[in-house]
Amino acid sequence: MAATLCSRLFPKSGWLPLSQSVRHGSKAVTRHRKPVHFLKQKLMAVTEYIPPTPAAPPAALAPRVRKTEEESALAVLLRKDLENLFKECKMIAVVQNNAINAEDLMVLKHKLNRHNISVKFFPNQVTRSFLSNSIYSNLLPLFVGQTVIFVSKEPKVKEMLQALKHSPQMVLLGACIENTLLSYQGILSYSRLPSMTTIQGEIVGGLTMMTSRTVSMLRHHPAHLSALLQQYVKQQGSGDSTNAVTDKDTSTIQEAAA
Repeated sequence: MAATLCSRLFPKSGWLPLSQSVRHGSKAVTRHRKPVHFLKQKLMAVTEYIPPTPAAPPAALAPRVRKTEEESALAVLLRKDLENLFKECKMIAVVQNNAINAEDLMVLKHKLNRHNISVKFFPNQVTRSFLSNSIYSNLLPLFVGQTVIFVSKEPKVKEMLQALKHSPQMVLLGACIENTLLSYQGILSYSRLPSMTTIQGEIVGGLTMMTSRTVSMLRHHPAHLSALLQQYVKQQGSGDSTNAVTDKDTSTIQEAAA
């Protein structure tokens, strides 16, 4: 029994199984393309067909005409008003509007109107078109976003700064005061200067003091000279009298001695 089992499990030498696995794979590639000869490559490159370039359509050759938009009548009117403001007013300040409400804006306008300072609103497009062709072109970088213009015929910088203290939404960017462009620091320095009336008073006081000193100096020398002459005359008069007294005494002494 054991022998039969072993003979079934372990086949004899030289025995072939009934079924064999056959591999059906791809065959090895034995053909390779031969490189094209160099002369043939040159011939093919010379005789290669080059199609002609298509002609451009006539619309592409015509120059493009840019349409220039004409300014509206309202923009022309606003630009004229702005030009008149720059001619008539000595102080033009540029302020940035950071979403101030209508009530605070009315209060600020009322405070500024007390000192004859007006608040003007102009579109940035109109303002930039005017400034680009004027002597105030250096103000162009200030007009970005929502901007407001404070104008007055006289430079009232202190009053404007006092009114802006209670309105933090309005930020002062710069100003043109008496045809001079000033930054925020320049405006603060200008506000610390004394007013024209005080300067004129100081100048008039200094001039009157100088004239009074010159008059006193001119009068001093003649008065001193006259005092010296009077003293000299008195001294001469007293000297003559003393000389006459001494001559009489000598004559009487000589007579008594004789």
